[in-house]
Amino acid sequence: MNKKVVLAYSGGLDTSVIIKWLSNKGYEVIAYMADVGQESDFAVYKQRALKTGAIKAVVEDLRAEFVKDFVFKALKADAVYENGYLLATALSRPVIAKGLVNIAHAEGAKYVAHGCTGKGNDQVRFEVTVSSLDPSLKILAPVREWELKTRSEEIEYAKDNNIPIDTTKKKPYSIDVNLWGISIESGKLEDPYHEPDEDIYQLTKGIDKASAKPVYIEIEFKKGVPVKLNGKAMDGVRLITKLGKIAGDAGVGRSDMIENRLVGIKSREIYEAPAGWVLYAAHKALESLVLDRETLHFKEMVAQKYAELTYYGLWYTPLKKALDIFIDETQRSVSGTVRLKLHKGTCSAVGRKSPNSLYKKELATYEKGDKFDQSLAKGFIELWGLPYKGSCKRGGYG
Repeated sequence: MNKKVVLAYSGGLDTSVIIKWLSNKGYEVIAYMADVGQESDFAVYKQRALKTGAIKAVVEDLRAEFVKDFVFKALKADAVYENGYLLATALSRPVIAKGLVNIAHAEGAKYVAHGCTGKGNDQVRFEVTVSSLDPSLKILAPVREWELKTRSEEIEYAKDNNIPIDTTKKKPYSIDVNLWGISIESGKLEDPYHEPDEDIYQLTKGIDKASAKPVYIEIEFKKGVPVKLNGKAMDGVRLITKLGKIAGDAGVGRSDMIENRLVGIKSREIYEAPAGWVLYAAHKALESLVLDRETLHFKEMVAQKYAELTYYGLWYTPLKKALDIFIDETQRSVSGTVRLKLHKGTCSAVGRKSPNSLYKKELATYEKGDKFDQSLAKGFIELWGLPYKGSCKRGGYG
């Protein structure tokens, strides 16, 4: 019987314990590590996986694909979940799951596995994506099934089985990192009244440590995709990396949320996405310059739905594909440059220009050169308000 399983392996507590747990149940475990910009020491984790019981460890660099086909699609959509989450972890799951399926095919495995809990969103994202791409693969979710009920028990299991881990009881945070951002949960953060300790942050400086002087940057977009930083052309991976350092040093990019999870519970989440928030602000500023009012307003509704689909693990679905077509159409004119000011945790667009600008100074100005015919306003107001004449009296408002 083929009991070969490809595990989405991070090198962290859960997936390290899973290797041993699955091996003890007779499975041949292939540890699959997808590089999405988490800057892990993959050589160390590869040896850790093999030492723990994996028959093979595979590392695949997915950074360029992650940025081009996932991150920048969400950026063009202006997708933000519940006004505070730029979906870094949610965006990485479909690309990792896609890689998981590809490795399972290459290795002739009939099973794939993940280390997600039964309370979280990631279990949905992995499993829905895998079943969308190959419904014949069987999915194992040990954390939902095993006898280890707490992270403390997992830590003890790791010690008893000589499994090397980085997590300690003193600092038991669950942290997920990729190129687009970091998510942090668990530990003391489970008290929603507890202020996060400063040492949990990895990408951003605190306001008290950020530079006292504002930093000005310029970002150039082509059809909604950032292509230059401060006049220098860069690929997506390099641009995000460089911009993340600049924004993080200015204290930009933190979110502290009480978030509505897909499974119906609320959770406390801390996020860092310094490059993401700057690019989001820049992209929105450019869109305000080049998109007409009706398209801009309708796209805001699409952005919310796009964020929900991403968060809910519905990346490879007909609606998501249809929304991408609409969004790409709106981005045809989203080319130009945005100037931003970063200072003490704030990011403000202070200038924008585009060859496709719909802004007309001669219509907007109140100074000399004004070409707006104000005499037309009276007739416009009469027609606009015609359906509502006497509505207050008819409706009993006054």
